[in-house]
Amino acid sequence: MRTTPLPGIGVQYDLTTRERRHLSVIAHRDGTRTVNVYRGDDPDACAQSLHLTGAETGSLIDALMPAHHSPSLLHTTDLGLVAERIELSGHSYWNGRLLGETRMRTETGVSIVAVLRRAEARPSPAPDFRLAGGDTLILIGTREGVDAAASILGRE
Repeated sequence: MRTTPLPGIGVQYDLTTRERRHLSVIAHRDGTRTVNVYRGDDPDACAQSLHLTGAETGSLIDALMPAHHSPSLLHTTDLGLVAERIELSGHSYWNGRLLGETRMRTETGVSIVAVLRRAEARPSPAPDFRLAGGDTLILIGTREGVDAAASILGRE
């Protein structure tokens, strides 16, 4: 799986299946998703594109990963919350600054529940955690709050 940030849009996830088929999912910041299936004879040519609402996306996720596999899994969309990954660029204003300086929870109501750095996850980072370019922050909050957080974190 390869991820590509799409500034102002969301994130694109690309996958090549065991059968050598190219699929991509664009996770739009508004909660919708676009699923693309590419032609077998030309992996750059899109054969089918399907745009899903947030509710349709949730139904598809349930079909692919039924809740009975993990009864303790919390579906945030059922609660009016979203969880999103936001990557800090190497030129980010926040590169080298402390997490607490973002005032994220105070300004947006969003919680940064983990930071992914290289192959390591740092759950529940404290306010004195020093951010670095390339970090991926895992946020949870309302759609509006996460959009505001993305704007703050995208500052260069």
